[in-house]
Amino acid sequence: MRSKVFMPAALAAALLTAASQGAHARQDGGQHGQGHGHGTHAKGVDERGDRVMGFDHRKTTHRFLLHPDGGSIEVTANGESDAESRDLIRKHLGHIARMFAAGNFEAPMLIHDRVPPGVPAMRRLKAKIEYEYEDVERGGRVRIRTAHKEALRAVHEFLRFQIEDHRTGDSTEVKPLKRNP
Repeated sequence: MRSKVFMPAALAAALLTAASQGAHARQDGGQHGQGHGHGTHAKGVDERGDRVMGFDHRKTTHRFLLHPDGGSIEVTANGESDAESRDLIRKHLGHIARMFAAGNFEAPMLIHDRVPPGVPAMRRLKAKIEYEYEDVERGGRVRIRTAHKEALRAVHEFLRFQIEDHRTGDSTEVKPLKRNP
């Protein structure tokens, strides 16, 4: 997917707010990965994520799936009649597909308060990776595809990190994409 990145003022403001709060959390001694600090980090991921993504994580379900050719990021509204969350998800993931294609990973960096694993290689190899957005019934999906071995390793590393940091419980194993008959 090749397109110009367009960042509305509201998204830019959310990114700046999350960045300043992330810097404040680091000054307060926020820790990643163990004990009380891990709970603090998880809460921060949820709070920063809600601001950056523009929808409430409690009303939605994130899925990060690894496929032989890359993977997918899928977000759906939990409620069948939650059109507001569905529409906000679609808007966010459409932006994410365009931003990632341009090598811009600011949103996940702000949400997670660090550079996610895989991002440096995904930036460097952006011409070797395709990002395609599509609507799904209650939200949206970004399919990530590559035939380049190093890019594929980076995409899988990035998605495994997302699974862990968003606490989705998705498999970290590579699985074939299920096709609808």
